[in-house]
Amino acid sequence: MSTQQAKPVQIGELAKSLDITTRTIRYYEEIGLMGKTERVGGGTRTYTQDDILRLKFILKLKNLGIALKEIQELSDIFDINEKNFHKITPKLIEILDSHISKVDEKMASLSSLRKDIVDYRIRITDFLSQHKKK
Repeated sequence: MSTQQAKPVQIGELAKSLDITTRTIRYYEEIGLMGKTERVGGGTRTYTQDDILRLKFILKLKNLGIALKEIQELSDIFDINEKNFHKITPKLIEILDSHISKVDEKMASLSSLRKDIVDYRIRITDFLSQHKKK
């Protein structure tokens, strides 16, 4: 692996490579998730490898169902602690554990709902078969 830092990329190229819109990236910047980004002549945004990794981390958390508010909290901790990933790890674990509990609750609720639906279906089919015979 090369020790050279990859060449910064512009917002359009970054959005395309991650299959998201430039508006999504701008929104994440507006709400402070992305930290500071470089601008070149004409105000064009450019993103370093660190910015790209940060965006991928944000997208991963979003994909896992983590709320933007919680991602914002992690982002603030990350920036306050000079981008030290180890400083956000305890909070990240706490958020993930909480999310796991919420998912477990939803799964239990869905399992109960499924059982209710199956039971109701059985009652309906039993009712129909009893009334068919008459």
